Amino acid sequence: MKLLEYEGKEIFARYGLPLLERYGVLRMGDDPASLELSGAGPWVVKAQVLAGGRGKAGGVKV
Repeated sequence: MKLLEYEGKEIFARYGLPLLERYGVLRMGDDPASLELSGAGPWVVKAQVLAGGRGKAGGVKV
């Protein structure tokens, strides 16, 4: 079974597992500045792709 990270977290939430608050910017062209983020961060931006090595490929930014 192949799941994107956010899909796995949705399943975890259904079973009551504790998760950090998260926000999604789902489409190219969506403006991340328009999100109302709570807290001071740090914030992590992750690309959602069905591939390993996202961090090494530059798909995870703090």
